This record gives sequence, C-alpha cells and structure tokens, in this order.
Amino acid sequence: MLLNPLQARELLVHALKNKYAILAANADSPSAIGDCLEAARHCSAPIIIETSLWQLQGASFGRGDAILGLGRYLADLAVLASSDQYSGVPVIFHTDHIKGPDLKPVLAAAIRGVPVHLTRGDGALTASTISVDASELSPEANIEILTWLAECARSADVPATFEMEDAVDDDYTSLETANRLVGSVESKSPGSICLWAPALGTHHGLTQGGRAFDPDLAAKHVENLKRLTGRDIGLALHGTSGLDEDSLINGVQAGVIKINWSSELLNLRANAGLEYFRKKVAAVEPGKGDWKDTVMDNGLQSHIGEVCIPAIKNRICLLGGEGRAPDFIQGL
Repeated sequence: MLLNPLQARELLVHALKNKYAILAANADSPSAIGDCLEAARHCSAPIIIETSLWQLQGASFGRGDAILGLGRYLADLAVLASSDQYSGVPVIFHTDHIKGPDLKPVLAAAIRGVPVHLTRGDGALTASTISVDASELSPEANIEILTWLAECARSADVPATFEMEDAVDDDYTSLETANRLVGSVESKSPGSICLWAPALGTHHGLTQGGRAFDPDLAAKHVENLKRLTGRDIGLALHGTSGLDEDSLINGVQAGVIKINWSSELLNLRANAGLEYFRKKVAAVEPGKGDWKDTVMDNGLQSHIGEVCIPAIKNRICLLGGEGRAPDFIQGL
C-alpha cells in the first residue's frame, strides 16, 4: 500500500518507537521497484522507494522531463503497491537528490500532485515524503526552500511530510546547526519536518576511509529534536552503501529510522546484468536455442531479481524491519 504523507508520518514514528529503520532503496527502473517490493513482501516489512532527479529524467521514466518522469514513476509504484500481492507492504515514496533549477518545480509537483488523464476520469499522484538536497545550498537557501514548499502544501490544502538535511558529506553536524536549520523551519511551518538528516560521518557512494560514523552524536540529535519541536523525530542516514553492519545497527539503536541505500544496490544490479549476458552471449543470435527468451527484457530482469532480492531482504532484516508491517497496518 502506497502511503499518503500523513500515513508516512505515522510509519516514521512507529519505526522510532519500535527501534527499527526502514530501508530507503534508490530504485532506478520499474524492475528495481518491483524487486524492492518483493523483498519487503517476503520480510513482511515496510519499505521506502526513493528516486533522484537523474532517474526521473532518464529513459525508464521521463525521457528528459523530470515531472513526466515523476508521474510515470508514481503510476508504476501506485499500481504495484495497491495490488493484492503488495497490499500488505507499507510503501513510502520519497524524493531524493532533487536539486538545481528543477528543485522547486519538481518538488512542488510532488506535493500538489502530478495530473494523470485516465481512460475514465482524471487523477493526481503525490509523493509520501519530500526532501531537499542541501549539498549545493546555503543554510539560508535550505530554510527558504523548505518553508516555501510547506507554503505550497498549505495553499493547495494538502498535507506534506518533509525530511530536512544538512550538507551530509561535510563535517559532523552540530546541535547548534540543527537548532538553526530545523528551528527556523519549525518557527515558520510548525510540524512539517518529520525526518532530520545530519552529517554523522558517512559519505555518498562507495567511498572508503574518511570520518567515522558517530552513533552517540546521532542519539544526541534525536534528544535535541524532541526538546526543539516537542515531537518524536528520527534521523535519516545518507551514504550508507559502504558502512559496516555494526555501524548500521548502532545507528538504528540511536534513533536512525531511514537508511538510504543506492550505490551498492545499483552496482549489484549492474554486475548481475553483466553476469547474465556473459553466460548468455552465445544465445544472443537469432535462431540459436532460447534466443527470444534470452533477449527479451524479462530474461535479464528476472536474473537481476534473483541476485538482488536476497540482498535487499538481508538489508531489511539487518535494520530490524522484518515483521513490522502487520503491526503498523493494524494500527492505521
């Protein structure tokens, strides 16, 4: 089931109170979306499906038009998530790494809804949760854009649930920085921020070395957010593909409730595709054996799924998400 922004807030609080994190998988194709939902179904777990600007613009979705890509992405996810097969999987759709000139128009569309003209009637598709990529923004711009987006939601009379981030690849985020960023948005748009993504010692991509992950600082941020806003707000952890398992577990215990996973998953899928064609190279010739089954997309994507679904399941279980879906759904 694809969650609306208010249901997404409930799931985030459920994760914080029950000490688990929701895997936020960056899915860059329809088959990747399906594999993530299938893994979550096997684990009876909630999952976050997120996408970045370059994926919305890519050939699988927008073909150069990010808002068209947003509509296609949401339509694919909504059909799958509402099917009988996946109705027991709570699904958050999250915008990730939307920046530059597309930032405001794409995120405003994700909040207000992308119109969809159906064969019978019309509809609109919206995101569950929204984040603003702060990597190229000053603190002032970060605050201004989030406040502007919250006003977009108010003017459209729709709910919106936001993740605010600091420049997560920079130095450790201090509590003073959290007070400045989160506190400023909270004073102008109370209740809109439901996730906070500080820099805690991780890096985007499959990087090695650098600063160590600091779970103690994570716990301090969670406590500080409670004092600052009066609400239970968990943390989002960015750049976790190269993080060891102990760090992930310690992060969850400290109050991390959303763990982004992109580079490693993308690499797994690419290598599985490479393996498939290496094994099938002799069959990629018309008239040779199972040629048609080999060259059709289903053959390739089924093999990739066989490799990736177990890895996604392992990640979900590591974060404590296994078996959490029924309890959450029952409470809706």
